[in-house]
Order: sequence, then C-alpha cells, then structure tokens
Amino acid sequence: MNSLTLLLLGILLFLVAYATYGAYLAKHWGIDNERKTPAHTCRDDIDYCPANAKVLLGHHFSSIAGAGPITGPIAAAIFGWLPVYLWIVIGSIFVGGVHDWGSLFASIRHDGKSIGEIIRVNIGARGKMLFNIFAYLTLVLVVAAFTDICASTFAFDPAKPELLSGARAGTASILFIFLAMAFGFFVYRKGANLTLSSIIGVALLFFSIWIGYQFPILKLTKFEWDVVLIVYIFAASTMPVWFLLQPRDYLCSFLLYAMLAGAVIGILIVRPAMAIPASVGFTIGEGVKAQYLFPMLFVTVACGAISGFHSLVGSGTSSKQLSTEKDTKLVGYGAMLIEGILAIIALITVGYVVGAKGTPAQIFAGGVSDFMSNFGIPVSIGTVFVILAFSAFALTSLDTATRLGRYLFQEMTARADGKKSILNNMYVATAITVGLSALLLSYGYQKIWPIFGSANQLLAGLSLLAVSAWLAKSGKKNFMTVIPMVFMFAVTLTALILVGRNNFASGNFIIGSVAAILFVLAIILIVTTINTFFGKKSEKKNISA
Repeated sequence: MNSLTLLLLGILLFLVAYATYGAYLAKHWGIDNERKTPAHTCRDDIDYCPANAKVLLGHHFSSIAGAGPITGPIAAAIFGWLPVYLWIVIGSIFVGGVHDWGSLFASIRHDGKSIGEIIRVNIGARGKMLFNIFAYLTLVLVVAAFTDICASTFAFDPAKPELLSGARAGTASILFIFLAMAFGFFVYRKGANLTLSSIIGVALLFFSIWIGYQFPILKLTKFEWDVVLIVYIFAASTMPVWFLLQPRDYLCSFLLYAMLAGAVIGILIVRPAMAIPASVGFTIGEGVKAQYLFPMLFVTVACGAISGFHSLVGSGTSSKQLSTEKDTKLVGYGAMLIEGILAIIALITVGYVVGAKGTPAQIFAGGVSDFMSNFGIPVSIGTVFVILAFSAFALTSLDTATRLGRYLFQEMTARADGKKSILNNMYVATAITVGLSALLLSYGYQKIWPIFGSANQLLAGLSLLAVSAWLAKSGKKNFMTVIPMVFMFAVTLTALILVGRNNFASGNFIIGSVAAILFVLAIILIVTTINTFFGKKSEKKNISA
C-alpha cells in the first residue's frame, strides 16, 4: 500500500467529518454563539482569560498532542499498519473528536469547571471524588512518562560526543521558553499587535533553532535533564497562564504545523510504500509478555485516536479561554482531527522501513527528516527540527498536565468551610504532584506507557460518562457519546487487568498496584452512575404511581 494514499484518504475523511458530523453534533448539542462564555463571566486574567480562536487552537492542539500521537502509533505498529490506521481514522472522528468536543462544551456550560465538577452536578459528590482521584493518578503518570521521554530526547552521551541532536534540541527548547515569556509580556501586558508579534515570534523561534543547532551548549545527561524539567514544570504550573503556558503553546503550534507541512510535502514527493505487514494476527509474543490486538492496540495508539488527558485539558484550561461557543468546534473537534493526521504520519514513518530501530522520537525524526531531505532540507538539520517539534509536543503536555494536577489536588484538598489549608496552597499542591511523578521516573517510559495508556483511555471513558450524564439530564440525545463510552470501558478495563497481571508477574509492584487501584475506582464510579440514574428513574415511577 502506498503511504500517500493512506495520508490523503485520512485528510479527506477528516475534512468531510468536520463539515458533516461536526455540523450534526453542533445542532443537536445546541451550540449558542450568542451565549457568554466563562472566559468573560469569570475573567481573572490568571486562569480565565478570553483568547483569539487561532491562539487557543494552538494552545489546545499543542497541549493535547504531546508525545502520544507519535509514540502510540509507532509502538502499536507491531500489530501491522492496517488495524492501527483504521483505529486512528475511525477513532478520531467518532470517538476521540466527540470526546474532546463534548468535554470542552460541557465544561463551558458549567462555568469552565473540570470534568469532576460536571460529574458532581450530574451524578453526585461521591462520583466527583472518585473521578478526581482517578484523574489525578492519571496526571501523575502523564507527567512521569513525558518527563522521561523529554529527558531521553534531550540527553547527551559523553561516550558518543558526535551525537548532538539531543543537545541541539534541548538548547533550542530552553531558548524558546524565554522567547514565549517575552511574547506573552508584550502581547498581553503591552498591547502589542498579535499579527506582527506572531511574525516576529515565529522568526525568533526558528532563529532559536539555528542557535541551538550551531551552539549546542546544553550537553546534559538524562538525570540532569530530569532535574531541569522538574524545576521547569513546577514554575510553569504556578505562573499566570498568559505569561508562559498560552504564548508558548501558541508559538509552538507554528513549529508543529511546519513539521506537519514538511512531512506531508515530503510524503507527496517520496510516496513511500508501506513495507511492514498490513496485519500480523491477533496475538504477538507468548506468556505474560504476549500482546493482544484487543485490547492492547487501542490503549497503545492512545492519543492518536482518543485520550482522556484531552478532557482534562479541555475542561481545565481551554474552556477558561474560549471567547465564544462557536469556537468549541474548531478547538475541540478540529484539534483532534489534526492530531489524527499527525498519528497517520507517525505510522508512515515506522511503516515504510522494515525493522526501524530506536526510540519513537528517533524513528519519527529519522523518517520525517528523510522525507524533507527530498526538497532540500539536510537530514542533520531536519532531524534537529523534528526532534525539537517532538519535544515541544511533550513539553506542552508536561506543563499543562502539571497545572491540571495542581488544580485537581487543590480541588480535592479544599476545606468545606472555605478556609485555606497548607495542602490547598498552589505551590504545595504543585510540589506534591511533581514529587509523586518523580518517584516513577526510575521505571522509564517503556514500563510506564502501558499503564499510562490504559489509565488514559479509561479516563476518556469516564469523561464520556460525565458528558453522557449531562446530555441526558439536559434532555439532549447522547447516543453519540454513550456508544464510544461503552466501547472504551470494554477496552480499558480488560487492558488494566492484563497490565496489572503482567507488572505483578514482572515484580513491578508499584505500577501493578496503580493498575489495580484504577480498576477498582473505575468500577465503583460506573456502578455509582448506574445507581444514580436508575434510582432517579425508579423514584419518578413511584411518584407517578
């Protein structure tokens, strides 16, 4: 199969879905362009701050993409390219896109509150408590996995001084952080023109890449990068959203779009054939190391088709910045479809070469830089560029996940009488979140990824549960969220059982215990929801009688 056909077909299907299914959802959900959003009604210019739709799309897309849509499809390619491709396309349109848009829209209609608060209003306080614990544990896994991925990507090995791609990307990334803060200051505090500032900012972004390439001064080991990243995400979680998070993600989006454009143009020119098998069967391997197409394909692809983390971003930061409800379709549904394109490209980079080796970042960078070399970009420069873009995905998810973890911890430790407590302090909540994630770093992302994928996808099922409950309570159709919800529960509960069993058998008791805790929390929350709704129906029948 020619990869160009797969890419163009995927883009076409996404465009058709955005225009047709997107319009259908907007009509039945009741998108109201005249209704004021929380960004205006609750504005505080720290968390609630109205943003231009294009700026917010950049922030949202950069935050949700992370390393997932690259790492997931590449890892799942062991099952063959066809099942991975089908899940990316079908999942992005009917599962992930609906999940992301629904979570964002539901949050807007609940004053920009989190999915946990939506559950409290529509299911009950117990449901909110269970969901928040589940979501918090998932965020800790996100921070641990992505910190390890970023540190591994930037790490410099003194034994191989000729390999400078990581040092170059790491140097450019640090320069980019300072650039983003300057951009945020001038645009949001000095009133600089957004268009002109964007042009200058993007030019300086690529200048930062050039400096990083020419002067890779940050030659740090993986452990040293772990420390640097831990300090960074602590600071990013506590700074005003306009100062670092939003401008960095916005400028980062141009880097990501450029990478996508370069990959697409390269594939158009090269048109590589898929060299790996279309399918290799239902089972890969034997014993406790066996991988099964169901459910492991779906949790391994992860963010490439659906991600519970997206619901936390949508209801945690993006819903607080949406200027009008009409922007929810572009930000919620559109960003997920763009991520689907990225996932297809990631699949192509691992699929056109048999036996591709290295980390997902190295495989992806090698493939895309190879494609771009066909229109004049040297492979060495292209590799640094793509690795920087990859790390930008992961870094945006890192700082967003840490901020969301801080929100949730503060919410869970808030006192009923409204008085402040030490645990509810912003800096303490951030320190605990970062500290718990740091404890998991020794396992490495390879061991964390399966439990992260399972927890992340189950979180998506629980978010769909919250949106379904809200739609039902509002008297609106909810089959578009219920069907994917049931599927995700079947996939992820099965996956958690397998992941827990494998980790206990391998002696990874901490990760195995986390899997068991997540499974129990999910079951209790599902049962609580069923009892709540069937209980209400029984009460109505008794009253009518």
